[in-house]
Amino acid sequence: MLELYLVRHGETEWSRARRHTGRTDLPLSPVGEAEARALGDHLRGLEVDRVLSSPLARAVTTAKLAGFGDRVERTDALLEFDYGDYEGLTTPEIRARRPGWDLFRDGCPGGETVGTAAERVRPLVAELASSQGRTMLFSHGHQLRILTACYLGLHPDLARYLFLGTASLSVLGTEHEWPAILLWNEQEGSGAHVAEAGTAGWRGVPGRRAGGSG
Repeated sequence: MLELYLVRHGETEWSRARRHTGRTDLPLSPVGEAEARALGDHLRGLEVDRVLSSPLARAVTTAKLAGFGDRVERTDALLEFDYGDYEGLTTPEIRARRPGWDLFRDGCPGGETVGTAAERVRPLVAELASSQGRTMLFSHGHQLRILTACYLGLHPDLARYLFLGTASLSVLGTEHEWPAILLWNEQEGSGAHVAEAGTAGWRGVPGRRAGGSG
């Protein structure tokens, strides 16, 4: 059976301020470190076959604090969306320059479009979709959303509808022969212990944190 466990990294100072954080290699904030440790408690005892991570510190540190640091394979496919000229800006700041701007429609000058970000992650999606077992992926808000749309066979701009909070856990798998979302945006304190409940009987409730891009 195939299960992909998607983890967005814990909070950073920029995600707290809702600043678009692509390739800027920020550390976790103290809150983010606490979120990652709490996630580790939540996942304690869960057996996985493989652990993949974005090479950026906020993702790798989340993996380490959650208890998976000794197994991490780093891959650029899980790097966050490249925001180019809009790196570090909030959406209101960008729209002050470019009214009506929409990331999923317009992309970022000097950076990526949703299409190019999807092309970057599709080979990994194909590799994982043809495998069996349980894989953990530590990455970023927008890239995990785009990965999910690709896994489901949807146009990548439909990732706009898939919100992820910091240190959230989501699970992709199959329903009969169809790719499916088994769990989405589960956050601290909103579900049973994963290793005890398993995805078959575990139902998350939207959590408390909003968090920004990256």
